[in-house]
Amino acid sequence: MMNLLPIFGGKPGRASARKSSSQRGGGRLKAVIWTVLLVTGAYTGFKVIPIYINEYQLQDKMQEVARFATVGHKTDDELREAVWQEIQDLGIPARKENIKIENTGRYAKISVDYTVPLDLIFYHGELHFSPSSENKSLT
Repeated sequence: MMNLLPIFGGKPGRASARKSSSQRGGGRLKAVIWTVLLVTGAYTGFKVIPIYINEYQLQDKMQEVARFATVGHKTDDELREAVWQEIQDLGIPARKENIKIENTGRYAKISVDYTVPLDLIFYHGELHFSPSSENKSLT
């Protein structure tokens, strides 16, 4: 029988066998914990990031509508309809009544107040958004 102890640098006996077995178990536990954390983070991001992207796109559209409201002399209903169309396209859970318009012809302010339900496996709540945009005429 060949003696492999000098190759691996260990001492004979049970202590080294126990040590290597407990180290392997610890490594597996760390791998499981990191995997659970990564999967949880990816799942949360998959659910939450699109909500924030939609809010950003709505904010961008509201800025565009407010910018051209004073130039194009749009009515409140036309402004509300443009924002409402974007809300529907993005699938945002807001009502048409949530769109507030202040339009004097020289000044336009648009705001929307809405809440998005957040339903994760480990958390149930709501995200509240209040995007707004305004523009003043240069004349």
